[in-house]
Amino acid sequence: MRIALLAAALAATVLAGCATSPTGRSQLMIVSDSQMSQMGISAFNDLRKQGKFVDAPRQRAYATCVANALIAVLPPPWNANQWEVQIVDDDSANAFALPGGRIGVNQGMFKVASNQDQLAVVLGHELSHVVSRHGAERVSDNYAAQAAVAAGTIYAGTRGTDAGYAAAALGLGAEVGILLPFSRTQESEADTLGQRYMAQAGFDPRAAVALWQKMDAKGGAKPPVFLSTHPAPGNRAQTLERQAQQLMPLYQQAQANGHKPHCSL
Repeated sequence: MRIALLAAALAATVLAGCATSPTGRSQLMIVSDSQMSQMGISAFNDLRKQGKFVDAPRQRAYATCVANALIAVLPPPWNANQWEVQIVDDDSANAFALPGGRIGVNQGMFKVASNQDQLAVVLGHELSHVVSRHGAERVSDNYAAQAAVAAGTIYAGTRGTDAGYAAAALGLGAEVGILLPFSRTQESEADTLGQRYMAQAGFDPRAAVALWQKMDAKGGAKPPVFLSTHPAPGNRAQTLERQAQQLMPLYQQAQANGHKPHCSL
């Protein structure tokens, strides 16, 4: 009876919501945009309360300039949101965008992204995660994986298998087989969309190749590709270079139409 109930719960979870990403990929969605926005704003406010943001007017104005140019070409409703940009007191080269209209840029990012085009690569990528609802997809995937692990553990117990061992094995299987592959897909999707958004906004899409090569050089030791949440660096650079060439007409047209950002520190 418990197995049947859990199986039914798992089926209901999977059928609860389906969506399609901007690239046409099917997604499991069992959390709403409003829930994700609340989570994003709450997380951002927690960083503020913890004193993670620094008073860096020039860096903030620069990042906001780049972000605003990108936001202007996003599809609705994201292009109409009131986005807030803050600078994070962290020397690592990183940035993030959260549902609810929040963007954080680490101070270390400015040491790697040496011009507005390279910063647009990073912010375009992070904004693409929000537009593609990757956060909601990850939460939904985790809920579904937890339900599957719970059902499998109970079933293993009825077959005489140690429940703790089964849970550990199923947990690893869920992570490697379901969650991380989705994450690699999301990263590639954000690369593709982010590069398109930056071209539409008048930023040179060729900057993506140079930026990610610099990021890769700073990366140090890396896990095997099949356990990585990002595409393999070599494959990533090749893909970005191919896409950049395809996007050059879009970039040139954006420039001709007056999309010529002038953002600098």
